[in-house]
Amino acid sequence: MCAAVLSLEAIALGLTTPVMIAISDVPAGTAVAIGLGLAVVCLLLAGMLRAEWAYLAGYVVQVAAIGLGFVIPVMFGLGAVFAALWAGADLLGRKIERERAEAWAAWRAEQG
Repeated sequence: MCAAVLSLEAIALGLTTPVMIAISDVPAGTAVAIGLGLAVVCLLLAGMLRAEWAYLAGYVVQVAAIGLGFVIPVMFGLGAVFAALWAGADLLGRKIERERAEAWAAWRAEQG
């Protein structure tokens, strides 16, 4: 689920690039570095979620997405939505993994 959130967020962050250029008058190079840079980071992290540090990096991306609100005000809200989705996916995923491990341990105890 976390990979799906990051993948969708990559699209939203990539689309902030033309908005920063056209509406916020951010220089094109800066807008590309920020918008597309964050989008690429999201996609890379989506593929690295087997490592625990990638989840922490995902929270950093959420803070950066909300921080984009200082340049594009709508990102305060959109970033908060993605942050909530990210936190929900992370917490729910951890709960599922914990319950799966408990179920396997119970099954093995019954078999042995």
